[in-house]
Amino acid sequence: MSVAAIDGNKTIVVTRIESIDLLRGIVMIIMALDHVRDYFHADAFLYNPLDLEKTSAVIFITRWITHFCAPVFVFLAGTSAFLVGQRKGKRELSSFLLTRGIWLIILEFTFLNIAWFFNFKFTFFALTVIWALAVGMIVLAAAVHLPFKVILFLGVLFVAGHNLLDSVHVDGDNAQSFIWKVFHEPALVHFPSFTVFVGYPLLPWTGVMLLGYCFGALYIPSVDPVFRKKRLYLLGFSAVIAFFILRAINIYGDPVPWSIQSNALDTFLSFINVTKYPPSLSYVLITVGPALLFLAVSEKYSGKLVDIVTALGRVPMFYYIIHIYVIHLVALVAAVATGFTISDMVFDIWVTDSPNLKGYGFSLGVVYLAWIVLVLVLIPLCLWYDRYKREHRDKRWLSYL
Repeated sequence: MSVAAIDGNKTIVVTRIESIDLLRGIVMIIMALDHVRDYFHADAFLYNPLDLEKTSAVIFITRWITHFCAPVFVFLAGTSAFLVGQRKGKRELSSFLLTRGIWLIILEFTFLNIAWFFNFKFTFFALTVIWALAVGMIVLAAAVHLPFKVILFLGVLFVAGHNLLDSVHVDGDNAQSFIWKVFHEPALVHFPSFTVFVGYPLLPWTGVMLLGYCFGALYIPSVDPVFRKKRLYLLGFSAVIAFFILRAINIYGDPVPWSIQSNALDTFLSFINVTKYPPSLSYVLITVGPALLFLAVSEKYSGKLVDIVTALGRVPMFYYIIHIYVIHLVALVAAVATGFTISDMVFDIWVTDSPNLKGYGFSLGVVYLAWIVLVLVLIPLCLWYDRYKREHRDKRWLSYL
């Protein structure tokens, strides 16, 4: 889709890659399933859905399919940055990434913190996907001034090499331990008046964003669509094949090796049960690889449903903020209606770790129903905001939401 935008006396043609927006929209929809499960599924408060000793295949897959969301989201954020840079120039792009990154950090620690925890005392901070996006953008703001091959090298190094650090641990609640956890080892860090959950360590996630930025080079106007499609197939299949080779060897690529289980299904689930915190090399390969294959086949997709999902992909931050508030508010009502108190839905720890909610929750069928209703409610809101953004391109603040 091409849209004419007026900047002073110049007319700039802004081209959006609709297959990228479509993919982003799909992962946003899937992401909501995971968050609905966190707040509504009874078993979520009892055990890890990927624990093969306690989970079922349906619950495992329900959680596992959402693994695609964060890496694709971060990867495509890097791609979008590259495409923005094609019309802004590196200096303006760098300034935009820096300010947007700072804005996202502020948003993560305030408005989004309230959404997740409903705790106005701010005793718990979760450094998750928005945090990773924010810092990745700040790093990318500096990295865009480096030669393209250097950015690509750093991306590969961070993603493929960070598992060499899996055996390194820095214990305690001191500054050194906190810095190490921020970069590589997810953990809870306790401070005198608050606790920080480092869920998305920066080293591998920044690597994913740098690779996404380099990937954007396939979408410049001078690249022939047929050539791009071939490269997408090559990169996608290579990533998937590399995943299966690495997992079969079972030596490197993930800190948790797979093992033979009591039956073939559980053995397969063990094989694909890759580590997200931090994202292992195997995790990135099996999530980003299929995403690239989807991009290879989806450039010609069209239709009403495609248009709706693509619109969601154009307003990801708006969708993200709204969906958390809606999920948490409805969960609060559901908790009160089933005998719990409002305070039980106010957290100073991650929702599924809350001891007050053991015994609360619903079946997986109800979770899926709630997810579908949530998405249907969000669609008209997102379509309105997408239309508003397209009709008010002169409002610069819209690029930050």
